Amino acid sequence: MFEGDREKYREYIRILAKKAGCTIVGGSHHENVNGTIMIAGCVMNKEGVEIGAYSKLRPYFVELKKVTPGTRLCELDINGRKVIILICADFWYSDLLQSVLTIPDIILIPSLSVSRKPGPEYSRSLWKHLAISRAYEFGVYVGISDWNEKSVLPGYRTCGVGGFADPTQTDPDKLFTPISGEGISFFTPDFERLEAFREDRRMRGFYWKK
Repeated sequence: MFEGDREKYREYIRILAKKAGCTIVGGSHHENVNGTIMIAGCVMNKEGVEIGAYSKLRPYFVELKKVTPGTRLCELDINGRKVIILICADFWYSDLLQSVLTIPDIILIPSLSVSRKPGPEYSRSLWKHLAISRAYEFGVYVGISDWNEKSVLPGYRTCGVGGFADPTQTDPDKLFTPISGEGISFFTPDFERLEAFREDRRMRGFYWKK
């Protein structure tokens, strides 16, 4: 859609954020900067002002032959909350999270899950359990966006792994909620509840420190 055009992509996200009247994490695209191709994205606030940028730090599989590793792990403030954005499989590297400057409140992952398996269940299960583990270990909410499993990509299966992990839940069935079959869901993080969860873990000496 954007053909590597950095400004074309940013203008699209800018218009979308202004029309929606909210901050938009714009997913990612192949960004061509002076002949160097990276997987990258940006964040626009409701006024259409860019407030953050990010790139994929650790490309994998066929990406290794097509793109250069990125350099920007995005840490930013949105409405007074600390947010980290990791592109797709970067979420699988815990050392990237351990390298951040401050403890985040939310981790957001724009993803394009692909699989060589005959169905999407394998990848969905892996992403679900990883999201729950990261959310509990780091005491954060985790939001994953992803392409629908019916999306068409030649030679690959997309898996629809998107969802929201909430470490404050005590019902195991609510620790991770997948995006609805309609392809869109709304989640409202309860930050007072998150802080109570963190404080309980601190009291028991069972919480990471930064």
